[in-house]
Amino acid sequence: MYRAVDEDGQVIDVFVSKKRDAKAATRFFSCAIGAHGKPTEVTTDRSRALAGAITKLLPLALHDTTQYANNRVEADHGRLKARLRPMRGLKRDRTASVVIRGHAFVQNLRRGHYELGVEARPGMTVAAAFDELAMVI
Repeated sequence: MYRAVDEDGQVIDVFVSKKRDAKAATRFFSCAIGAHGKPTEVTTDRSRALAGAITKLLPLALHDTTQYANNRVEADHGRLKARLRPMRGLKRDRTASVVIRGHAFVQNLRRGHYELGVEARPGMTVAAAFDELAMVI
């Protein structure tokens, strides 16, 4: 699984793959760049596949792999891991993708990254946001 998180902590893209190889990394960054543009700085772990994809697709971007730089991304999906542990994981890639994207969406709602449920009482933001979405759908 790859996750792209911006400087505000908003999850901007998620990619699920059976392997963390060069093909998966290139596909992830291609999709993220297509949806959000080219970043000037990318923070990842020290995966060779990620380094190769970044060098290929983002030659001018700063690639930060220092020891604690990736902590925000790792901490961000700690809640997801806690949610999936009692479920004993997910069986299919499609199911995993849907659950992970939904989890990221709810996290972004709670953090106030969308203009949904902004006028709701504290503690009711997510419920109000889903009510607003239901009216549109």
